[in-house]
Amino acid sequence: MNEALIRSLTPSVLGILVRRGADFAAAEDAVQDALVEAVRVWPTDPPRDPKGWLVTVAWRRFLDATRADAARRRREGLIDEEPAPGPAPTVDDTLQLYFLCAHPSLTPSSAVALTLRAVGGLTTRQIAHAYLVPEATMAQRISRAKRTVSGVRFDQPGDVATVLRVLYLVFNEGYSGDVDLAAEAIRLTRQLAAAIDHPEVAGLLALMLLHHARRAARTAPDGSLVPLAEQDRGRWDTTSIAEGVELLQAALARDRLGEFQAQAAIAALHADAPTAEETDWVQIVEWYDELARLTDSPIVRLNRAVAVGEADGPRAGLAALAALDDSLPRHTAVAAYLHERDGDLATAARLYAEAALKAPNLAERDHLTRQAARLNARRCR
Repeated sequence: MNEALIRSLTPSVLGILVRRGADFAAAEDAVQDALVEAVRVWPTDPPRDPKGWLVTVAWRRFLDATRADAARRRREGLIDEEPAPGPAPTVDDTLQLYFLCAHPSLTPSSAVALTLRAVGGLTTRQIAHAYLVPEATMAQRISRAKRTVSGVRFDQPGDVATVLRVLYLVFNEGYSGDVDLAAEAIRLTRQLAAAIDHPEVAGLLALMLLHHARRAARTAPDGSLVPLAEQDRGRWDTTSIAEGVELLQAALARDRLGEFQAQAAIAALHADAPTAEETDWVQIVEWYDELARLTDSPIVRLNRAVAVGEADGPRAGLAALAALDDSLPRHTAVAAYLHERDGDLATAARLYAEAALKAPNLAERDHLTRQAARLNARRCR
């Protein structure tokens, strides 16, 4: 039995324990104990029903922990609730767990962090990196969130907007990080779209599909990053693009614009361009204006500066960039790109090298280092 199977079963097992009466923190501890036992036992004695095995072992671990602190009558009651032998019911509780972690008693940032850790399977380090905070700070935030939702039941639903934010962050981590969760995020968003008639849910699913359609073209055979303008568009998944565009058009027709619909509209304009040179940058800038109005996000304004540089020239892009805090992630890389477009190769090479030192992952660092080396080689000719 491999770790991928164990990971895929974890949310469902956790959900079963919570639905049977275990509070969230105790259930998570019990499931973790069961996973450790599975790693020890399964290689030599694999179970016929892995999920049923995990449910039984996790439930027993929960009971053992509860007995230590509960009265005799409560102990006997919990023993009677132990699942009967045999296959566990085939129920996917993952989406329910997302709503539990998005409980209204939590702040949005804590809800996202807890869900990424407990359901998404990301490490505390990975979540801290996504939030640009120290790992110790994120560990404390997650611990507080666990305590807050301890004892919460599924009949206290969480916030849809927070669930969407969680799904989007899981998708991004799966798309660009070292844990492949993109397909799982798309699957869960499809479930949510089938359960909830909401234009932003459709907008998020469209956005995921449009980005995921370009995945095969994002890296070269050696693993290096391929910028959007240089990607082989023949490798893009046209089926996913068509589905994403159809979902987006239906959502926009409802005239309830949200940030995920606006982001999907930008992605659709990129997908619609036969070549990079034919991209409708003017319309993309207009969508970034809408997105900035909806979110007031400095990252959105950073991306808008790139679009302005394409639509109105690099100097206009640099002027838009000058209004932003230069400590923003990827600010230096954007400045390098715009200076290169403006013909200032010396400044661009220096900024690419600086940006490489700040890169959030190895692939991006190598890409920026190559860009600096390329420009330095051109200057020496």
